[in-house]
Amino acid sequence: MDILVIGCTKFVGRNIVEAAVKKGHNVTLFNRGNHRDVFPDLEWIQGDRMKDAYLINGRKWDAVIDTCGYHPETVRKSVQAIRE
Repeated sequence: MDILVIGCTKFVGRNIVEAAVKKGHNVTLFNRGNHRDVFPDLEWIQGDRMKDAYLINGRKWDAVIDTCGYHPETVRKSVQAIRE
């Protein structure tokens, strides 16, 4: 399964990514890149979703996990980018 994880290097996101990788899933990370040393072997898309959501346009994943979508407008921005 191809999974996009938004956020992912702190709090629960780190555990989600570790579990997905252990299960053999292909994981892509989208975040600001502040902790790139955490998952150096995974695909990273570095950006801030409020400014750089276009970086995930045109890609397809089987699942998307958003670990830091606290406000509806923030989540909406990511969902719109994934749909494009």
